[in-house]
Amino acid sequence: MATRMLRSSSSSSSIFLCLRKKLGCRFLGSSWFHYSKSGIPRPLYEDHYYFSRTGKPNDKHLRFCRFKSIQPHSQYVNEDDDHEGMDFPGGRVTFTSKMRFISESAEKRVPCYRVLDDDGEPIMQSNVLEQVTKELAVKMYSDMVRLQVMDTILYEVQRQGRISFYLNTTGEEATNIGSAAALTSDDIVLPQYREPGLLLWRGFTLQEFANQCFGNKADYGKGRQMPIYYGCNKHNYFTVSSPLSTQLTQAVGVAYSLKMDKKDACAVTFFGDGGSSEGDCHAALNFAAVTEVPLLFICRNNGWAISTPTEEQFRSDGIVVKGEAYGIRSIRVDGNDALAVYGAIHRARKMAITEQRPILVEALTYRVGHHSTSDDSTKYRAVDEIEYWKKARDPVNRFRKWVERNGWWSDKAETELRSSVKKQVVCKNSFIAGNSSCRENRKTSDFRDVH
Repeated sequence: MATRMLRSSSSSSSIFLCLRKKLGCRFLGSSWFHYSKSGIPRPLYEDHYYFSRTGKPNDKHLRFCRFKSIQPHSQYVNEDDDHEGMDFPGGRVTFTSKMRFISESAEKRVPCYRVLDDDGEPIMQSNVLEQVTKELAVKMYSDMVRLQVMDTILYEVQRQGRISFYLNTTGEEATNIGSAAALTSDDIVLPQYREPGLLLWRGFTLQEFANQCFGNKADYGKGRQMPIYYGCNKHNYFTVSSPLSTQLTQAVGVAYSLKMDKKDACAVTFFGDGGSSEGDCHAALNFAAVTEVPLLFICRNNGWAISTPTEEQFRSDGIVVKGEAYGIRSIRVDGNDALAVYGAIHRARKMAITEQRPILVEALTYRVGHHSTSDDSTKYRAVDEIEYWKKARDPVNRFRKWVERNGWWSDKAETELRSSVKKQVVCKNSFIAGNSSCRENRKTSDFRDVH
């Protein structure tokens, strides 16, 4: 941090000179080294000061001290110490006379963790089944239904021309709600754009969703964002933005701040299979691994990056294997199994916080709907494929079957819930709020909160 401030200063030459005079140090590559009396350079990981633009030490600033957990150390231990080798940064490396290239792929694909089969039956006894109480299960299912109904109605509202854009989560409800249920309200979420279920779970009302989509005067963003670009400080949910994967590198910084403050919380960021091809994704994974921050990377691998299928997106075994390449613990989970998602995220969160490390979770799901209202997915994928995932592998129906078998749900409760949600979404207060008469005076509002 100190180095970055120094190098970005307009008077960098005077600062460098000051460093050499005051501390007897030199800048080599990307690190500062102090020369002791013996002439041996040692890294300045601690006890050197921030400098002002004048080049003078500023005692008022906090001293920069690198966390012990991210100081260079031997990462790998080679158990075969009998062979000749060399000590290399990161650990000892042994030599071999055999020329062997590492295979581009493993013989078998990484298995996918699940708790329920496609019919909602537990495939075996799991601790997750004991963790999910009746109250939690009913809330999870109810919010999956709310999300589904809200998506259906707002999508139709866009088709009527009442809002300019919409993007739904159809087919990915379990990934949304399963992960939301496993987190706490203190965990900070940096979404992509298909995670409104987390906001819904944390108490963002259907009225608030409608306010944002219509951009009326009750919208927290004051109508300056596109529809579905939700954000809420109260719920620790960063505002959605358009550029792909920029939230990933930002999440590393957020997680690092939680680490510095010793918070009992983690940062959580979402991205899609298409977003994994962005440079920011790889930079963020490496950055998080090196700084050892409490951060969950959750990838919604839904098979399609708009019209690009995964087989044209990458040659690796999905996203999960990328974690190992960057030194990040990873797991692949059935994203259409709400219990599996809940169990995996719950465990990942605990590891991230207690061990201060990033975790990568790849959720295999399927985008049943079009990418957005600007897309027609039947142009690039078979209708039969869509119908199969919509009916045979629907995450909402699968979870409902499990809840019903436990005696926690009924047809009567189902009818009452769906009727109630429809009334809340289509009620007068929600959609009349989109009329121009309810919009704020743009002549004055456009200049508020603008710097």
